[in-house]
Amino acid sequence: MDSFLYALIIIVPAVVLMFSAFYTFKKRMEGGSIKKAVRVNLATFLVLIVMVSVFAFVASAENGADAAAAPAAATETAAEAEEESSSSSKGLGLLAAGLVTGLAGIGGGIAVAAGAPAAIAATSEDPKSFGKSLIFVALGESIALYGVVISILILNKV
Repeated sequence: MDSFLYALIIIVPAVVLMFSAFYTFKKRMEGGSIKKAVRVNLATFLVLIVMVSVFAFVASAENGADAAAAPAAATETAAEAEEESSSSSKGLGLLAAGLVTGLAGIGGGIAVAAGAPAAIAATSEDPKSFGKSLIFVALGESIALYGVVISILILNKV
């Protein structure tokens, strides 16, 4: 059952993302509204995040139930049980670090996507405003760097 859940965690999101990308490409080629396709992609991405998290917790709970069903004295020592619980918290720490880095990268990308064209336009009108414009673009990029720093702190804690 474990291998089935792990395969489900890997295969289902990949297939759904491929169909979502195909839908976006199809809408773009038909001349349809790209905004609706982007909304569908974002909704699909959020549903997949929730789904993968639920599958991971189910697989983790199943492993915990299997370990609890067997007598602890016969199968595991106290050190092995502590190591298993530590690996579960390490997995959640890795998941948190990845989530922090990904969301910070997305936020930084949105900020740079809004700030960089405005900075280019301001610089083309007045070349003296280059330094001020560069600060706003750098502020957007720093969001992603903060996410990486927090991710490193999480990884050091685990």
